Amino acid sequence: MVMLVRKVLLVDDSPTDLANIKHIVTEAGCVVITATNGKEAVEKARLEKPDLIFMDIIMPDMDGYAACRLLGSEGETKGIPVVFVTSKNQKADRLWAQMQGGKAFVTKPYAADSIIDQMKALF
Repeated sequence: MVMLVRKVLLVDDSPTDLANIKHIVTEAGCVVITATNGKEAVEKARLEKPDLIFMDIIMPDMDGYAACRLLGSEGETKGIPVVFVTSKNQKADRLWAQMQGGKAFVTKPYAADSIIDQMKALF
């Protein structure tokens, strides 16, 4: 059986958070693309067609919610699952994330297992 190499887009405006999640996803054997805001995330998703997106919510230029809505409204990107990775952890945040099209929600600080579990669930 051939294991497909998966392409994952990571979006976070914090260099530390981006480095942490990049380490986890790379260790899991995925090809990683990064973006630092929602606008850049949408552009890279259109160009690279990742298999999965891990996205922060609070970012400059365009937040994660707006980026997720935009990706979900376009034919070429609407099938890409978005997992929000955020420090926002109220029930309302989770509900709103789901309403924007998010497939899952991981709260910061997270354990590597939470990221890996989402990858297993969505690949």
